[in-house]
Amino acid sequence: MIYPDFPGEGDTIGICAPSAGVGRKLESFDRSLSFLRKKGFRIIETNSVRQDDIRSARAHVRGSEFNQLVADKSVKAVISASGGEYNNEMLPYIDEKLLAENPKWITGASDPTNILYYVTTKLDIATMYGFNAGTFDWEPVHPFQENAVRILKGELIKQNSFEMYQGSRSFDSDEVVLDSPVRWRLLRPGKNSLSMAGKTVIPAGSDLLTESDEEFSVTGRLIGGCSDCILNLIGTPFDGTKEFLERYRDEQIIWYLDDFAMDGPSLLRFLTQMEYCGYLRNAAAIIIGRVMFPGMSSDDDYLMELSQHLSVPVVFNADLGHVKPCFTMINGAHATVTVEDGRGSLEMVLD
Repeated sequence: MIYPDFPGEGDTIGICAPSAGVGRKLESFDRSLSFLRKKGFRIIETNSVRQDDIRSARAHVRGSEFNQLVADKSVKAVISASGGEYNNEMLPYIDEKLLAENPKWITGASDPTNILYYVTTKLDIATMYGFNAGTFDWEPVHPFQENAVRILKGELIKQNSFEMYQGSRSFDSDEVVLDSPVRWRLLRPGKNSLSMAGKTVIPAGSDLLTESDEEFSVTGRLIGGCSDCILNLIGTPFDGTKEFLERYRDEQIIWYLDDFAMDGPSLLRFLTQMEYCGYLRNAAAIIIGRVMFPGMSSDDDYLMELSQHLSVPVVFNADLGHVKPCFTMINGAHATVTVEDGRGSLEMVLD
């Protein structure tokens, strides 16, 4: 795994808009950039960042602007301006050779999963998931935002679950209300399961997984992102999952999934598809964040679907993804995830 150099005090970070522009939220976006400047970063933006459109520009233009930042020797990290819908359109225009010769941290959240997942699985370059350039607009700034900047600078702090999260889910309001208590929920092979030849065997008539408050700790190499995006990458030239798993065939994998809008059955179908593709063959655990738009599915609905059909330990409602506060995840890092009595933590090392 290639780990780029981290940007530090006085270094330049480049912002591009590989998906949507930020024209409708310029005030909050500028507030976010002000925070990043206070943290010691110089900032440059590509031309399409401030466009008010779900597509900041045509796909080839977005690709060209991304390549421009990769080629710029003064730019130490490339940060996506925001999420959106159509990031996957620009993937054919990314210059793989240029990026391989100039590896640098690529960061984003939500739709930019398409770039991050492609870069890590295909090119073996670590990437960061969990924040866009517009993420740092809260007043006052929350510890999760401070943590993200510390990790961007290379301080791989232990991240611990927070006390409260945003229970109300809306893109239309800038008001931040942390009104719901955090509770990570753990599903693991039940006590009535048996281990035979290194595999978990479940007696007939039992759920494969049962909920537990006992301590659980797992170590493995991290990979993941927005589940809605990963689903759309499967079977395309930009899905390097099989190559990634082959490179790290002797290691356990920790999958993390930011479920934006899959209800319980949809999430299960996606995970079943991953299993059929062989993507879960050396999975040690699946970590799933709080769902932004769950449709008609309750938390218990998700857990029921997962417990009856998966045999890999699953953590649900973790502090990752669209519902804030969230962790910063490094695709390609070695990580230890610990869960006990509804709380969780993440430690990452680069080796």
